[in-house]
Amino acid sequence: MHYLLMYELVPDYLERRGEHRDAHLKLAWAAAERGELLLAGALAEPTDGAVLLFTGASPAVAEAFATADPYVLSGLVTRWRVREWTTVVGEHASKPVRP
Repeated sequence: MHYLLMYELVPDYLERRGEHRDAHLKLAWAAAERGELLLAGALAEPTDGAVLLFTGASPAVAEAFATADPYVLSGLVTRWRVREWTTVVGEHASKPVRP
């Protein structure tokens, strides 16, 4: 299954993220190397959110990531949530549907 971890960011996120960025990226790359995190990044124009795509049997891995993320712990993230994403098209779709 796929899960989207969605962040809402503080208005001055770009100015404040620097001191926490290395720790955040270390956590993210470790999750990617374990095969849990597939893609991640901030939304642009405006940079008011971020989306991280996880794979797993439950939302627990995405939730654990958020609770350990330096961006969340430092207050750069004002709100986060995890949503199951039913993917149906593409090589890595969790529930492929073909015509």
